[in-house]
Amino acid sequence: MDMQITSMAQDAVKVVLTGRLDSIGSAKVDLPFNAVAGANRHVLVDMSAVTFVASIGIRTLMLGAKTIQRRGGKLLLLNPLQEVEHVLETIGVTDMLPIVRNEAEAMAAFCH
Repeated sequence: MDMQITSMAQDAVKVVLTGRLDSIGSAKVDLPFNAVAGANRHVLVDMSAVTFVASIGIRTLMLGAKTIQRRGGKLLLLNPLQEVEHVLETIGVTDMLPIVRNEAEAMAAFCH
């Protein structure tokens, strides 16, 4: 699992995750991901290169989303692969981890 961070706007960052968000991948990104969630009002997580997500990976995303929401911000998921999106929808976390299809949609959601 690899994680890269880029600025999108004054109060928003994009986190690009690449690889498997399983126990090993989550252990690698958990601390830096939580630091990003604690330091930014809005976070867009690019999931287009995440090939697998396990419950521990969903936990990492959920904790980040809760941290951000407590401060009035939003965490959004960008373009997860169909298999990953199916898992997220099946377990019912897409209310807490909304999915967007492009950065323009994300920026519009951040403004509302």
